[in-house]
Amino acid sequence: MRFLPGLICLLPLLSPLAHAELIDDVNDRGELRIALEANTPPFNFKDDGKLTGFEVELGQLLADELDVRADFVVTDASDLLPGVETGKYDIAINHITMTSALKDRFDFSEPYLHTDAQLIAQKEEPHSMLLVQSLTQEKTKASPTVNLAIPFQKGNPAFHASLENALQRIKADGRLEALSQKWLGAETSVAPK
Repeated sequence: MRFLPGLICLLPLLSPLAHAELIDDVNDRGELRIALEANTPPFNFKDDGKLTGFEVELGQLLADELDVRADFVVTDASDLLPGVETGKYDIAINHITMTSALKDRFDFSEPYLHTDAQLIAQKEEPHSMLLVQSLTQEKTKASPTVNLAIPFQKGNPAFHASLENALQRIKADGRLEALSQKWLGAETSVAPK
């Protein structure tokens, strides 16, 4: 019976709910693991074997603001969101729009971009359309505007705050607007500060 107080003290550490906050993991590793497909120019793609595009540069800026290295992991649509959900990746930056179904599974940054759904649909391969499924079931005359945001594991308020602060600094000093103009031109607008 004398071990009982010791066991009671250890129970919170053994609980599956007692996990480290994502921002602590990112800081301990010194890197932000960013999942993307790298097949949809101008968002993210390979040019002569090198990753480039709007979302690649945005991921680099976010990692810089968090004072860690950006570790880009190229994956496919079947692994992208499940990998974020299980913690294999910290975030996904892959022109993802928040749907009600995705909001049930993930926390999201504030939108970083408003864009025409048609722009994304033209860039996508058919199997990747699940990421913009909030668009509509019926074809409409005017293509809806979608808000692109960054999903990450639920239950990480410190990471959420750090990511939001980093994104706000990138918006506030004009770097996000410059990226948008460089890669996407007038077809998009940066989400408000």
